[in-house]
Amino acid sequence: MNKILIIDDEINIGLLLSKFLTRNGFEVKTSTNGISALELMTKEEFDLVLCDFRLEDTDGREMLKKIKTSYPNTGVIIITGYSDIKLAVELIKMGAFDYISKPLYPDEILNTINKALEAQKIINQAETKEPETEKRRESIGNVIPEEFVTGKSPASLELLKQIKLVAPTNYSVILNGESGTGKESVAKSIHFNSPRKDKPFIAMDCGSLTKDLAGSEFFGHEKGSFTGALYTKIGHFEMANGGTLFLDEVGNLSYEIQAALLRTVQERKVKRIGSTKEIDLDVRILVATNENLSDAIQKGRFREDLFHRFNEFNITIPPLRDRGKDIQLFAEHFLKEANAELNRNVTGFSSEVIDCMMTYNWPGNVRELKNVIRRATLITEGNEIQLKALPLEISTFAKASALESSFGSNVAVNPNKHDLKNAAMEAEYETILNVLKEVNFNKTKAAKILNIDRKTLYNKMKAINLD
Repeated sequence: MNKILIIDDEINIGLLLSKFLTRNGFEVKTSTNGISALELMTKEEFDLVLCDFRLEDTDGREMLKKIKTSYPNTGVIIITGYSDIKLAVELIKMGAFDYISKPLYPDEILNTINKALEAQKIINQAETKEPETEKRRESIGNVIPEEFVTGKSPASLELLKQIKLVAPTNYSVILNGESGTGKESVAKSIHFNSPRKDKPFIAMDCGSLTKDLAGSEFFGHEKGSFTGALYTKIGHFEMANGGTLFLDEVGNLSYEIQAALLRTVQERKVKRIGSTKEIDLDVRILVATNENLSDAIQKGRFREDLFHRFNEFNITIPPLRDRGKDIQLFAEHFLKEANAELNRNVTGFSSEVIDCMMTYNWPGNVRELKNVIRRATLITEGNEIQLKALPLEISTFAKASALESSFGSNVAVNPNKHDLKNAAMEAEYETILNVLKEVNFNKTKAAKILNIDRKTLYNKMKAINLD
């Protein structure tokens, strides 16, 4: 449970905020002045401090200095009764994660707190490494082991080489890769290996943005600038100022937002919705996509000029199926994580499980592997993960691959290879196997594609030991 300290001389605000955060799963302590707050921090550790800018005995600027000097692993958010952009920028440069104006709105403050805790966690993890990790950092930089699993395959080594090459620059980077390959982890590795590592890393999921919402999320808005704008909002560009802005699934942005984004990238200035004041930006942009942006350009769904702005460097993240024995290496890493999370002591995998993992095509890539290992660790009763702990589609895929191989060998040695009946059966089974693989062993989809009912499919699968 994350621990938060609220410093506010308005007792009612501190009390209300404390109750709200407690209901949302945080452990909360309150203080009404700077002296008592600092005294409290000597006795207890806090993950985050929410500090009012104006206090009876000091101000937020001085509190921020003292907290960041004495407790560098504690994040700080400044709260104030008025909005001042120059002050906000100054405080963020001094080390504050963000600056929130009163009145406080629940969604805004909860969202800001969660982002601050995540950012501080990443910074702390990058600064405190185990000896083994430190050795690894000598060769690959500050990549985060919890976020980014290093492999030994040629594909993994090439990926690390590309990260190390581009990280120290200010180049914009396009990260290509299938869903689940770890594009955000690569983006974080680039950021934490760059001169901007002590500045914010802000991630933004463009796939979840509506056309109306995107402008406000990117650029922010002033209170009253449109219906529903109940407070001033700082956009993601401002939040990332001095650091890195990561745009995930950038290909999903509307054409209108792409035009506004291009203008911001070109001019290095941002203007909140409803404001006439321009804010200077120093932001490195990393974007990720699981589609071919060149194809999107040809279809008129993505601006070519914006693509070239982003495409100063390009990294393709290999799918898990192309990373060979790294699959087992990653599985062992995720097993350690799952053991720690679940307080279990599962020591490894059976040989059948390893064979299945190495055979399966992993359409969900590293994300799917991690989820499979977490689930298997949870339901495993002994010291070793057995075949029954794997999802059915993975174990079935392994059987199918073995059968597929046997078909090929049978053709070579079959004395009755010209027997039409045998040939027809083999062709039928091969077709079934291929379709099952295409739909990741979804039997309903497979039956529909094959134009047979599910019962018939089950019978045919049973005949080739795929039930």
